[in-house]
Amino acid sequence: MATSVELGQARYRQVSATVRVIVQRIQQLWQDLSPASIEDDLVGPAGAAMLAAVTEGQLTVADAAQAYIAAQMAAQGGTALAEATLVAGAFAGIAPDGGPLETLLFLPAIGVRSRLAGGMTPEEAMIGGLADMARYASTALADTARSADQVGMAANRNCVAYVRVVQLPACSRCIVLSGQMYSYSEGFDRHPNCDCQTLPLRQHEWPGVPTPKQLFESMSMAEQRRVFTVDGARAIGEGADVMQVVNARRGMDTAHVFGRDVKATHEGATKRGLYGRSRLRAAGKGDFEKTAGLRFGQATSRRYGRTTTPRLMPEEIFRIADDRAEQLKLLRRYGYIV
Repeated sequence: MATSVELGQARYRQVSATVRVIVQRIQQLWQDLSPASIEDDLVGPAGAAMLAAVTEGQLTVADAAQAYIAAQMAAQGGTALAEATLVAGAFAGIAPDGGPLETLLFLPAIGVRSRLAGGMTPEEAMIGGLADMARYASTALADTARSADQVGMAANRNCVAYVRVVQLPACSRCIVLSGQMYSYSEGFDRHPNCDCQTLPLRQHEWPGVPTPKQLFESMSMAEQRRVFTVDGARAIGEGADVMQVVNARRGMDTAHVFGRDVKATHEGATKRGLYGRSRLRAAGKGDFEKTAGLRFGQATSRRYGRTTTPRLMPEEIFRIADDRAEQLKLLRRYGYIV
């Protein structure tokens, strides 16, 4: 049987491979876009295809979460049986800040237009826009995987905590948190493009996860200087505490990563939304034709596709719920488990 750390490495590879496939698909689609029509392109078939690709990736990483948690609990001598089933579709179509994924994936168009206004050439502006799109997509997929893993942990009472696992290359903010242990429901500190992961624990055991000092020592001198600065790397090499050199929380966020304060979503697309018409256009329908939306991952009426009550994100549920029973109640209510 695979060890806990080996299972964590396999989960990391699965999520990373999914991210690579989706980013490659986005790169292929981006080649056909024009800086002169970037807004129309991203609300048309090309944008809808990118949205579909990222959504598919979210479904893939979320669908594997419960099996990963079950395998971890079994490897640690517990039971793989959970008391609720994770709903992968509940994590799809949502951006890391709780807003619609389709709105997030329109932002690169604004970035392209801003770069053009700032004097960049069309080629430079489009390269920057592609970098934005890849970053948003990668962040959304990694965040979906972590969120689904955390819901899977809540659904299995054997799991009581998780350890943060950092894979190199990584930034200094993440490195100083490597090996830190948290309650299973505690928020995960992350930043855009963060690919760190959770390693669930059946009981308070410290697995073979490298410490910040060990990660630092495994880096080349050039990488140490790039991540920690020349002076910081020298200080750490001479014995300074990594945590004291780096402000662990600088630039990190536990519940959102794109500037939103409310951890809730009205997931679904309406024909009146900024980017909501892309699905209709991609399907060859008119802008004002009625469209079905999503409500907690399920189809709604064809008149409107937006819910009237905000849907709490898993991170917000864990923050406000007093115990696991309340967490499971709210996770069921908002469609993350059944």
